[in-house]
Amino acid sequence: MNKPLRRIAIFCGLLVLALLIRDNWLQYVKADTLREDPDNRRVLIARYATPRGDIIVGGNPITGHTETTSGDFKFKRTYKNGAMWAPVTGFVSQAYGANQLESIQDGILSGTDDRLFFRNTLDMITGKEKEGGNVVTTLNAAAQKAAYDGLKKQGGKGAVAAIEPSTGKILALASFPSYDPSTIAGGGDSDAAAWKKLDKKNNPDDPMLNRALREVYPPGSTFKVVTAAAALENGLYTTADEKTKSPDPWVMEGTTTKLPNEGNIPCENATLRVALQYSCNTVFGKIGSDLGNDKMLEEAKKFGFTEEQFTPTRTSASVFSDDMNPSQTALSSIGQFNTAATPLQMAMVASAVANNGTLMKPYMVDELQTHNLDALEKTDPEELSQPLTPENAQILQSMMETVVEDGTGKNARIPNVKVGGKTGTAQHGVENSENPYAWFISYAKLSDNSSPVAVAVVVEDDNAVRDDISGGGLAAPIAKSVMEAVIDSKK
Repeated sequence: MNKPLRRIAIFCGLLVLALLIRDNWLQYVKADTLREDPDNRRVLIARYATPRGDIIVGGNPITGHTETTSGDFKFKRTYKNGAMWAPVTGFVSQAYGANQLESIQDGILSGTDDRLFFRNTLDMITGKEKEGGNVVTTLNAAAQKAAYDGLKKQGGKGAVAAIEPSTGKILALASFPSYDPSTIAGGGDSDAAAWKKLDKKNNPDDPMLNRALREVYPPGSTFKVVTAAAALENGLYTTADEKTKSPDPWVMEGTTTKLPNEGNIPCENATLRVALQYSCNTVFGKIGSDLGNDKMLEEAKKFGFTEEQFTPTRTSASVFSDDMNPSQTALSSIGQFNTAATPLQMAMVASAVANNGTLMKPYMVDELQTHNLDALEKTDPEELSQPLTPENAQILQSMMETVVEDGTGKNARIPNVKVGGKTGTAQHGVENSENPYAWFISYAKLSDNSSPVAVAVVVEDDNAVRDDISGGGLAAPIAKSVMEAVIDSKK
């Protein structure tokens, strides 16, 4: 080969090499970046070119799809009772992306997950249109309706979380006020207007906030269940009915400040049972101070405090602080000072007590399926921790059952069902200037001693008369209706 031809051949070879390098760079190195580029409409067009799979509750879809009449996108998402289910589903929008289950399980729902490769290949061979897979939840439709309807009837803001204690399955997850994800599923002017109205900057009620998982509230006296567990687990007291060393009034250690009780109630040296029944601040504040910050923090962590949970939707971490002095620990041990919890967290507390001291990991996705209902993945229950021995859990059960039978939780009583609970009225605002939060946590036990449900309810009602706000008055009836819904569904 003469010299000029050799140079041309080398040059052409270099061009081919450069082309191969560039092609591999685009296909393998830059593929994810290009696919996720917001200006790459081809990905979005492909995403909405086929029907999206469904989110399933009790064998029935709570989502759907419809064909659009204009634009590049063929299908858009629809929701059934969207506002009720929004804390579970989240939203998926042609214009605003997705969140919660719609985002976390997007690969399954859109049909792009690698686990659907075989199914998609078969559909392609047979000429069948590609479809997304299904996400089967653990939710109980009747319990969810009871929770949402109860919050809506009460008004204001609030949330409910309900768990099956033996497995950790989430049975209800309601938040109010809420929103209908269908209104923002498209990309048109009406969707843009709806999105603007939902923005917290324009709507102080923040309806898109998932209060059951993402909002942390001072739990008030419901936290006394954790403090009682700490007292039993650390041997400070060994039974429900021995007298405690609790003067009334009690001056918090290191201060001249008396920790007050609410009203004229029998708290001086009260037993743990009586102290929980009447919600004695002096007894549980002194327990926290006597045990100290480290032991209280250790017990709170066993119940799930300080850690985010993934259900698979992420929850905010509930708070119990470290490095507190004795008086701060005392206030934290009655659910005030820095202590804060999500409704799911407090449902976990009631669940662990009901399940004889074993806390199961909460989860809301039971199974992932192909569109023709073949199982891809099944969630197995998983033990998260052991906050209480079975013996101490049963002691605490008897105390919580006294609260409902003879104490502040009477509004949660269910005929022929044993119910344990704890009320709470948590201070809110600077120097308790705003209306307090009304809490109730509970569980139900059937005649065979099984516990099908544990519930936490929080209500924040800015318009209520302050003296009418109580966990037993506002939150307990909602918890009762949720427990009854689960029990009835078992029949």
